[in-house]
Amino acid sequence: MTSSSERIEIQGLSRSFSGRAVVSDVSLQVAAGQVMCLLGPSGCGKSTTLRMIAGVETPDQGRILIDGQPVFDAGVNLPPEARGVGLMFQDFALFPHLTVAGNVAFGLVGDKATKLRRVEELLEKVGLSGFGSKHPHELSGGEQQRVALIRALAPKPRVMLMDEPFSGLDNRLRDGIRDATLEVLKAEGAAVLLVTHEPEEAMRMADEIALMRGGQIVQRGAPYNIYNAPVDRAAAAFFSDINVIRGRSTGALTETPFGAFLTPGHLDGGEVDIVIRPQHLKIDFDRAGRGPNPTVSEGSPARGIVQRARYLGHASLVEFRMEFDGSILTASVPGVFLPKPDTVLWLMIRRDRCYVFPAA
Repeated sequence: MTSSSERIEIQGLSRSFSGRAVVSDVSLQVAAGQVMCLLGPSGCGKSTTLRMIAGVETPDQGRILIDGQPVFDAGVNLPPEARGVGLMFQDFALFPHLTVAGNVAFGLVGDKATKLRRVEELLEKVGLSGFGSKHPHELSGGEQQRVALIRALAPKPRVMLMDEPFSGLDNRLRDGIRDATLEVLKAEGAAVLLVTHEPEEAMRMADEIALMRGGQIVQRGAPYNIYNAPVDRAAAAFFSDINVIRGRSTGALTETPFGAFLTPGHLDGGEVDIVIRPQHLKIDFDRAGRGPNPTVSEGSPARGIVQRARYLGHASLVEFRMEFDGSILTASVPGVFLPKPDTVLWLMIRRDRCYVFPAA
């Protein structure tokens, strides 16, 4: 039974094309006023999931409920216009022959004065007061995006579905437009399901992220939790660059050149991947062939030779070839740190920021 706070609920949704499963047994809920991001690489099934909720794609099986009422199940398949959903896609799809006001008012019902009030209210919310008489070709990409947003919101849909809505925008504009969009969506109180392949976008906008891979949701949670407690190596790698150290778990310990790691719960004698993000590697200087002393929190130092260093504006990325096996590890350092190639330095690993997974 759907609780009163759940605006959208999908249960066991599946869809195949030409015998290939694109979406497999997907279930999730989105509350009124909540922003849920379906996040994953291209081809993982996230857009197909969105299209099924919208009613423009028919599931092979499963149920879709809005405010507790089925819009799709074994005996019901409501058309998109009867589902109370707003749709916003990558291309904005504004009507070129209509003014901005005409575009926003397109899906509204009621008398002319009521429509005009709603149009003016929404234009003001997105900072486009006075733009009502313009046509889409007279607007910038960011302005067109805001018009597309309020056109979808104008009829006060219970559900807002957004498929990569910011992908066509210049990077310089994108953050500001995202923030403005999020503010308007929250004010309108619709349940929002946003599809994106960009982890940063999901982290910035979502109350909750559903990470998809191969047609299934592999992890779901708040942005902080899903970033800091990845379910597997692939999930960790989707959100950022990672370093991987391969080892063998013996008696719940894995010995590495960086010292021993606790690896309880892993198959005794089985290989494990110790995963750490570049920002959690610690760099120290060489002292006549010696590194820093081992510590409980950071283990033993291992010697590396700088291959290259790049400044990225907010941090420096330093690539090392490790002496112990020739592998490449990358460290991220705040600010400017650009050691010359062939410089010998020592690396240590923060134990509390490592993830251990069965070897991929």
